[in-house]
Amino acid sequence: MGVRYLSNMDKSPPKQLLESIYQQLLPSLQIESVNPRNPIKVSYLPEPWQLLGKGNYAAVVYHPNHPESVVKIYAPGRPGYEEEVEVYHRLGSHPAFSECFYAKDAFLVLKRLYGTTLYDCMYLGLPIPKQVIQDIDKALDYAQSRGLHPHDVHGRNVMMHEGKGLVVDISDFLHPEACSKWNDLKKAYYCLYLPVFYPLRLRVPYSVLDMIRKCYRLGTSFKTSCLDIFTGVKQW
Repeated sequence: MGVRYLSNMDKSPPKQLLESIYQQLLPSLQIESVNPRNPIKVSYLPEPWQLLGKGNYAAVVYHPNHPESVVKIYAPGRPGYEEEVEVYHRLGSHPAFSECFYAKDAFLVLKRLYGTTLYDCMYLGLPIPKQVIQDIDKALDYAQSRGLHPHDVHGRNVMMHEGKGLVVDISDFLHPEACSKWNDLKKAYYCLYLPVFYPLRLRVPYSVLDMIRKCYRLGTSFKTSCLDIFTGVKQW
């Protein structure tokens, strides 16, 4: 069953946008999730709608006549929609997060966030000031104060815009499991980025960034496996 939510009646989507969603976008859009570990496949997107991004469970599109809003649509059979609506409901309005204006029929209309992910900043050699990290820290503290659990916060899920930090993906903020990704990123920022990359404005190729990301995943998986084994031995 779909969930409908308007975070603020004064900020509800324009009637023309909703009409375009129901009459043009939804009837023609073709998306599917072949593998939950890989980004979904968008086979057809009706014009003039534009694809802004896609994740493992959903696609994000926008209409050129309404660039201030984006529509996030979940692929058939993939979970997470109701949870994401609940997260936005708890967050309400905050400058570092997007905001939900409408949610129904497995899609959400959200405030569009502009900026560059920290991942792309590294590739482009854009300086990342401390204020960006501090803004994200404050935003995550705010989320915790709203009964949420910041989860899966990494370089591709946070952005910089005009020297301010933004959090892009909040879909996993109901997961109570501990997640060290943001703290690990901050350690790398203060111990390596600030003293070396920041003053020299070094650019890091995507191939290197992807290799670092894969090594981090392997290291995290190994650490988790060791802890599971150790915990199991202690319990035995």
